[in-house]
Amino acid sequence: MFISFEGIEGSGKGTVLRAVCGRLAEQGVDFLSTREPGGSDLGAPLRALLLDARQSIVPRAELFLYLADRAQHVAQVIRPALAAGRPVLSDRYADSTIVYQGYGRGLNVPELFRLNESAVDGLWPELTFLLDIEPEIGLERARRRNAELGLSVTEGRFEAEAMSFHRTIRRGYLDWAAEHHERFRVIDGSRPPEDVFREVWDILSPRFS
Repeated sequence: MFISFEGIEGSGKGTVLRAVCGRLAEQGVDFLSTREPGGSDLGAPLRALLLDARQSIVPRAELFLYLADRAQHVAQVIRPALAAGRPVLSDRYADSTIVYQGYGRGLNVPELFRLNESAVDGLWPELTFLLDIEPEIGLERARRRNAELGLSVTEGRFEAEAMSFHRTIRRGYLDWAAEHHERFRVIDGSRPPEDVFREVWDILSPRFS
């Protein structure tokens, strides 16, 4: 079982993923929680490059760095876990690149789908949760979190983008989710975290019973 969590900055996907992992651990489920970028040995230095606010990266270079991270992540981390029968939960996956580099950066979306299909060797999540939130709320959350954790520079490159960019990303996610409605579940991320978790867990729990 492969499940991904998507959303704009500050949508709360990391928070709900941690809550899901906590519940699975309570139930004794042997699972893998991972993230993109940075979920593999190769991905860690790539994450540092991609999220550093001091870096100026052109869209196509950004794209191929993400693809490299993803190809290694799938081969080194995700496929082995799935082959061992472990459910995999990922904070971001290929949908992020299609939305951010496609809708956000203006690259060709069908081309991005083909490139990601190659990078993941055909492996897509069976279920993707999209936590939807107004960009103004999400960005304020994300910037406050980064400031509290001292990450505004080292992991703040996307938070530094203009509000118009984040609005475009939100619309892109909703359009992409509607196009792939059989896999996506859109969740209102503006509610209290416990309410968001409850809705996500109601969808997930039958798969672990």
